[in-house]
Order: sequence, then structure tokens, then C-alpha cells
Amino acid sequence: MSEQQSETEHFNSSWQQQLAEAFNNIEDLCHYLHLPQDILPVSAAAGRRFPLRVPLSFAASMEKGNPHDPLLRQVLPVNDELLAHPGFSADPVGDLQAATEFGVLHKYQSRVLFINTGSCAINCRYCFRRNFPYADLQLSKQKEDAAIRYIEQNPGISEAILSGGDPLVLNDARLSRLIQQLGRIKHLKRIRIHSRLPVVLPARVTEALIDTLRQSPAQIILVIHCNHANEINERVISACAALKNNGITLFNQSVLLRGVNDTAEQLCELSERLFSHGIIPYYLHLLDQAIGTGHFEVCEQEALTLMRQVQAILPGYLVPKLVKEVAGMASKQYVLNDASGYR
Repeated sequence: MSEQQSETEHFNSSWQQQLAEAFNNIEDLCHYLHLPQDILPVSAAAGRRFPLRVPLSFAASMEKGNPHDPLLRQVLPVNDELLAHPGFSADPVGDLQAATEFGVLHKYQSRVLFINTGSCAINCRYCFRRNFPYADLQLSKQKEDAAIRYIEQNPGISEAILSGGDPLVLNDARLSRLIQQLGRIKHLKRIRIHSRLPVVLPARVTEALIDTLRQSPAQIILVIHCNHANEINERVISACAALKNNGITLFNQSVLLRGVNDTAEQLCELSERLFSHGIIPYYLHLLDQAIGTGHFEVCEQEALTLMRQVQAILPGYLVPKLVKEVAGMASKQYVLNDASGYR
């Protein structure tokens, strides 16, 4: 069977099967991309600390033979992950101090965040939760029931955020049950889902998933995570169109990453491509300083320079908000100034 036939067969399989067949071996990924390992700064030690996991649907958008591909850089374990950087920690955004005994993170006044699972379809090397103690905090069925009661007893909470890991790796039955339980809480206006799956594993957007979201008593907002325009292939476009056409509000959040999207041209192309498919480019995050991610950091001053360039090119509604998360603060912090909107 040819490589093309094999890929076609793979993409015709269920999302669960595609997830099970994700690359989890550096050698296999490099072989698929026609890249000799000796020209890459790959690190088996970094892969042991934080395993490689990449669905074929994401790897298929990488340029074969290109060791500098911006999608490859997001997922390949490299030597730089083993370097220590001052100020980088295992919990850079203060998640642990915001955790309640009921299994939710209540960091911001009107919102609570569910750590639904520790699993993702893809392991992004810059992940701020790559060192997170999921075994202690992800929601079991018992904790999930307690979290629902916590929201019921706090009428100031108007939004529940499903996060992880990635909440869309949950099966349809569990996801439907959770959404229906949340939707019956009268003071809860919205359910927000943060997921990378529509981008890295678009087969997850099935009719059953859309039915689950469409039947929610509360408004559903889906925040996808896309960092580079090359991630938006035809499968992603089709999945997002199916969501959009069924009344699901779509936003995007990105992380500003050295060697991935740290030019004005790349940021503008991403915003244009997102918006052309009905997705609002909402947040551009400065890197959260998690141990193992320092080589991705773009300093604040450089980020501001980039955003001024982006502002000069794009209309305002295509310019994402440049933000950073500071542990203990009551909301995300906009990186702004008095003169131009960016400092």
C-alpha cells in the first residue's frame, strides 16, 4: 500500500482510531517527514520527561524534508527543553493555588474551570500544564458531581470552562452528561470549551458531538487553539464549518512562540485565514513560563513591536488581544500602553 493510500484509509477511520494511531515515537515521525534524525536537535531524554504525541492529521500539514517546519517545532522533543531558565516553574499560572476541594479551578470571579482530563490528542512542547499533577486534580465522576454542586451553590458563577488536557477527548456520553448537568444550573449562562482537537484531530467533530453541543441548555462557546496558518487544512476547515453552521461560536487563542509565529507576516496570515473560516482571532498569549519551554519565549518588548506591526496591517477586528497570565491576578492581563494600545 502506498503512503497516500495509507493516509486515505487512516483519515476514513474513526477519530478514536486516528487518536490511537498517533505518532508516539521520534524515529517514526522523522521517517514520515523524510528527516534524518542527525540533522535535528532531537532529545530522547526530553521525550521521556514529556512524551511525543502527534496525530497524523497534524503531521500531514508539515512540510516534508523541512527541519524548521513551524508545526514540527511545536511537537518535536529537543535538547533545549533540558535547559534551566530563571523564573520558569512547574505551575507558572498559579493553577494549584486556585484549585478548590471540589475539583475545579476558581481563579476568576465569574468563571470556574474544570480539569476534565489529563489527556490530549497532541503534546505541545510549550504546554503550560506539561508538569501538572493531573492524577490529583482531574475530575473523577465523584469529583464531577461535587463540582456541579459547587457551581449550584455559587450564583455569581456565570460560566463554566471545560479544559484539561483536552475535554474533547472525553467520549460523547460523558461529555453529553456533563453539559446537560451544567446546562440545568439556572445562573450558568455559558459553557466554554477549550480544545485543540478541531485543529489537530478534526475527525473528532462528528455528528454526535455536534448534537451534544447543539442540545446544550446553556450557550456553547468553543475556543480552538491554532498557532500557525499552516495548521488550517481542508479537514480543519470542514470541521469548523460544521460547528459554525450549527450555531457554535468559535474563537481562537494562540501562543506567541519563537520560531513558530514570531513575525508580523505569520501572525497576519493566521488571523486572515481564521477569520475567512468564521473563527475570531481572540487571544495571543505570551508564553507561560513552564519548565522545559524557555526556548519558545518571545520577550514582552519584542511582542509589543510585533503587535504594532500587525496593527498597521490588519483591521482592528482581526488583531488578537495580546495577553499574559499572572498568578494571583483577577483576570488575564492585557499588554497595553497609553499611546498606541500596545506598550
